[in-house]
Parts: sequence; structure tokens; C-alpha cells
Amino acid sequence: MYIRMKEKIVKRNFSNLIFVAGILLAANLICSCQKKSSLDLLEQIKQRGEITVAMEGVWSPWTYHDENDELVGFDVEVAKAIAQKLGVRAKFAEVEWDGIFAGMDSKRYDIALNGVEITPEREQKYDFSVPYGYIHTALIVRNDNSDINSFEDLKGKVSTNSLGSTYADLAESYGANIITIDTLEETIQLVEHGRAHATLNADVSFMDYLKAHPDAKVKIVALTENAAQIAIPIRKGKENETLKAALNSAIEELRADGTLSAISEKYFGKDISE
Repeated sequence: MYIRMKEKIVKRNFSNLIFVAGILLAANLICSCQKKSSLDLLEQIKQRGEITVAMEGVWSPWTYHDENDELVGFDVEVAKAIAQKLGVRAKFAEVEWDGIFAGMDSKRYDIALNGVEITPEREQKYDFSVPYGYIHTALIVRNDNSDINSFEDLKGKVSTNSLGSTYADLAESYGANIITIDTLEETIQLVEHGRAHATLNADVSFMDYLKAHPDAKVKIVALTENAAQIAIPIRKGKENETLKAALNSAIEELRADGTLSAISEKYFGKDISE
């Protein structure tokens, strides 16, 4: 009888120990999560040693794959240079244009470098770094098109552009009907084949396309008067303020030491950083 009671007491104590250990483990996990969540984004990036950068990977010369299938381009090299300034490495996530901002919203990506223009609409939702590039938007039509000579001539015409891009928004603001497509090459092909009257894109991107496709039957008929500012979008919030400051410092350092200019000359044949 005594032995049985002793066994019950031992079992009860052992169960209590397991219960207490479980509570302590859960408490430790909660504390760890709270500690992690208390870190701002820059601290989290430095802790894991990498910054996740979203980009398309199909928009030459900004971000694309070379003949060896390596991800290269102006934004790729700028991202790597910025990451080095932050003391981490750049981890790239390739995604379609309309998925870049959705991924940032869900915190899958820390930042995006993909020739992103600062617009009033985007500034309502995101903070931006200081600009690291300046470009003009080109209006592109087929060589034999004489009906479109200015942006105003887009009214009632069909323009083809990426969904959610500033180019689609601009064409639509002039009264164009939009056909959404993923890549610059595809938009040019639609224009060449007469399925669209025009497309809009960065002037430097179009000139790069013509280098690779000198026989393309398209031309630039107009450019926007004011240069668009290219910058890095960042989620709004106090926890992202230190990252924004660090990005700004890195960009200004890269501008001052000539790195931005050198990368720009390499991919565009001219300096777009000033």
C-alpha cells in the first residue's frame, strides 16, 4: 500500500515537472518572438545578414538574365552595392511587376529595386529613398504610324503596358485603352504586329532594346518633358525609419564615390544618377 502511494506521488511530481517545463518553454518562445518583433526592420536585416530585394528579372537593362542565365542589370548591381554598405548581402526575389508591391505589403520582401518611379499615388502608401536615377518616358509606335506624334494623340488608341505600371497609368490618363502585358519585348511585338498602336516605357530601356534588336520596326515619337525620379519603395511605419535613413546614406555615398555613375554608364551608356 505504501509503495503504491509512493509511486503515485512520484508520477504526480513527474507530471508536474513536465507541465512546468512546458510552461517555461512556451514562455521562452513568446519572449523570443516578442524580442524579434521589437527589432526594427534594419535590425532584423542585419541580424539575418541579408536584405530581400524584389525585382522582375525580365526588364533589360534594369534587371534581367544574361547569356549564362545569371541575374544582372543596373538595379541588380545597385542593390548589391547598397547591401554591401549595410553590411549584408542582397537576396533577390524575382516576381512579376504587379506582385512586387503585394509582396512588400505582406512583408515577403524588404525593398524593391525595379526602376520604380516616385508617384503621388505610391507616396500615399509607401515611403521612398532619395532618388538614385532619373529617366524620361518614351512614347513608342510602329515606324509607319503617322497618326500618333504626341501623348495627346493616344486618346482612343490602344497602348500595351505592364499592369499597374506608371506607363499604363500615363497612357490611360491620355485616354488610351490598355492591353496589359508582362515584358517590354512583348509590348514591342504587339506594336510591330499591329495589335496595339503604342507602348510607353523608359527611354533608356527602349534604346537598350534597339541595341539588341536593330531591325525592330518601331520608333520614339515623344518624350515626357520632366524626368521621373527612380527610388526604392519602403513600407511606411516607425519600424522602417532607420532602414530608410540607411538606404539614403548608402545611395548618397555611392553617388559621391562615383559607383552609381559607373554602373549607369555600364548599362545605359550614360549617367542617369544625376
